[in-house]
Amino acid sequence: MEIKSRVPGKIVRFEKQVGDAVKVKDILVVMEAMKMKQVIPSPVDGVIKEYKVQPGDRVSAGAVVAIVE
Repeated sequence: MEIKSRVPGKIVRFEKQVGDAVKVKDILVVMEAMKMKQVIPSPVDGVIKEYKVQPGDRVSAGAVVAIVE
């Protein structure tokens, strides 16, 4: 499943690493948007297969940031 950013912003850090098992609502990515910290949680149980971004990257709303299977 593609995990997407809901708002435009800058990627700050990953809370989980590729290969980690995650549950629904586990925080995957922390980003800064509108001078505030925003989090991107996992909407599904699974394993993080890939991050499509790196810390420091700027993303638009709807950008794919991670793949969870």
